[in-house]
Amino acid sequence: MNRQRAFELPMLWAGQVETEPGVVSGWHHHDKNDSCLYVVRGILRFEFEGQREVLEAGPGDFVHVPAYTIHRESNPTDEVSLAVIARVGGGIPTVNVDQAPSPHA
Repeated sequence: MNRQRAFELPMLWAGQVETEPGVVSGWHHHDKNDSCLYVVRGILRFEFEGQREVLEAGPGDFVHVPAYTIHRESNPTDEVSLAVIARVGGGIPTVNVDQAPSPHA
C-alpha cells in the first residue's frame, strides 16, 4: 500500500492510498483517529474485528472506520485501487496488532 500525505494538521491527516492487486494489510487500528475513505477507482475490501462479513467498496463509495477499530484492508482485484483518506483525532496514525481477534459465533 502506498500512502501519500496531502497535508497534516494537529488533529487532521489527509491523503491518498494506492493498493496494488492482491495486497492485504496487516491487522491494525488508528488509535483515536476516525478514518473516512472515498474510493476513486478499483475495489477495497475491509475486514473488521469480530465480524464475519466483509465490506467491499468501489468507486464512489465512502467508508468510515471508527477510532480503535481493528481491521485490515485488501485489494481482491487485478487493478490498482485508489482512495482518498481523511483521519481526524490526532492519535497515532497506525497501531499494528499481532493477529485478528476471532469473529463472534
